[in-house]
Amino acid sequence: MGNLRSVQKGFERVGASAQIVTSAEEIARAAKVVLPGVGAFADAIDHMRSQGLIEPVIACIESGRPFLGICLGLQLLFDVSYEDGEHTGLGVVPGKVVRFDFGDLPAARGLKVPHMGWNRLHWDNGCPLLAGVERGTYFYFVHSYHVQPIEADVKIARCDYGREFVAMIWRDNLFATQFHPEKSQTHGLRILENFSKL
Repeated sequence: MGNLRSVQKGFERVGASAQIVTSAEEIARAAKVVLPGVGAFADAIDHMRSQGLIEPVIACIESGRPFLGICLGLQLLFDVSYEDGEHTGLGVVPGKVVRFDFGDLPAARGLKVPHMGWNRLHWDNGCPLLAGVERGTYFYFVHSYHVQPIEADVKIARCDYGREFVAMIWRDNLFATQFHPEKSQTHGLRILENFSKL
C-alpha cells in the first residue's frame, strides 16, 4: 500500500527489473518479492486478505526466495499489531508491533510521533543487504509504530528515537526494514541493489 511505484523506481535506478503485481500467480512466479507499505496495519492486512495474497506471500517466504519487507511491510510480518486496536499479522516473525511511548522517559517526552526524518542506523553483525554501507549511516524513517521481535537473533540493525528500537530484521532469506531504502538516497539504493543481486 502507498509507495509501490517509488520502490519500483528505486529498483529500476539500480538496474533491476521490478514489477508491481496483484495476484497469487504473479507472486508464485517471482524470483524475489518485496512487500512495501505506507498506511494503517489493519487496512493493509485486510487488503491482502481480500486479494488472496496472504498465503502466497507466506509461501514465498517459506520457499526460500529472497523477500524484503519495507516499513509497513516489516510490521505486517509479525504476529500482532496494536495500531488502532488489535490486529493479527502474517505471523512469520514472532513478536508484536507497538506505538512509540515515551511516558517513562522524561527526557524524551517532547519527541513527536510519528518518528519522521533522517536517523542513524547501527548494527554489529554483517548482513548481505548492508554490504558497502557504513555503520552510522542515515536512513529515512516515517512511522508511529515499531516492531518488538521475540527472537533476539532476527534483530540486525537498530536506531534511537527516545529509546532504542529495531530498525531491520534478517532471518535466512527474509529481510525487512523499518526505514525506507527507496527514499534514503545513495545508501538506500545500495540496499536495493544488494537485494536485487541476492
